[in-house]
Amino acid sequence: MNQDRIQQLLQFVQEEPGEPFNVYALGMEYLAENPAQAQHYFERLLTDHPQYLPTYYHAAQLYVDLGNRPKAAELYDFGLMLAKQQGDQKTFDELNRAYRNFKDDEEEL
Repeated sequence: MNQDRIQQLLQFVQEEPGEPFNVYALGMEYLAENPAQAQHYFERLLTDHPQYLPTYYHAAQLYVDLGNRPKAAELYDFGLMLAKQQGDQKTFDELNRAYRNFKDDEEEL
């Protein structure tokens, strides 16, 4: 986790509060070392910028890692629908692969 980058991103969020990428970048910065903080930023994106498609893949995986499978399934479903609406086939395919793996893991539980 790079503290200088985090400070810079926090400044960007203050300067451009309507820009979802800066919040997304903060969530990604925290993802490996501070999942609770990453969750905070992903939840903020899901609330303030629900059309920001990149959020869904990483947020769903975070909820899988946190043991909240119902929330992960909800995020995968919505992300797939959103990718289809936005005509983003690449993201749809990535989400669909991750969702299939998620469902396969569920069957093994």
